[in-house]
Amino acid sequence: MAPFPYTFIDRVLITQKQIETRVAELGAKISQDYQDSTHLLLLGLLRGSVVFITDLMRQIHLPLTMDFMSISSYAGSQSSGFIRIDSDHKTNISGWDVILIDDIVDTGFTIYTVRKLLTDRQPHSLRICALLDKPDRHRVDIPIDYLGFSIPDEFVVGYGLDIDEKGRNLPYIAAVNLERYRQG
Repeated sequence: MAPFPYTFIDRVLITQKQIETRVAELGAKISQDYQDSTHLLLLGLLRGSVVFITDLMRQIHLPLTMDFMSISSYAGSQSSGFIRIDSDHKTNISGWDVILIDDIVDTGFTIYTVRKLLTDRQPHSLRICALLDKPDRHRVDIPIDYLGFSIPDEFVVGYGLDIDEKGRNLPYIAAVNLERYRQG
């Protein structure tokens, strides 16, 4: 039996315990930064952010609302460079303190595009929170206000991140061996 439930996993980059610790730290920082907010919205980008936003919201000790947007930008292991909004958020964010939650910042195009769209909707404030960042892959400059971890330029799965819908269920972040993945 393989040491991992998927044969394409190369190694664990970030353990479950490291994730739990960092999510608690991010929740404490957000709780402190927004202690006076009366309209705090966590806006997650589906589907990759679901596990992260669920754990994060339980670490924020303030009244908050949660909403989602569904964005498409990946095909397999490659960013398509094209951002499509499949489903928009339902909350009118005008006047709200919005924290845009994403699983990973790769090229930065997705966050950049969504941030521009949300800014036009006149929130009181708009900050970005990402579990992972690949700074070597950035093609646009995007500020990440709340960051879990910076990682090298490797394709990763786990904790909600996937490759063709595989690997989301892993409780850790693992590097994918793309050659083994393509061989099936």
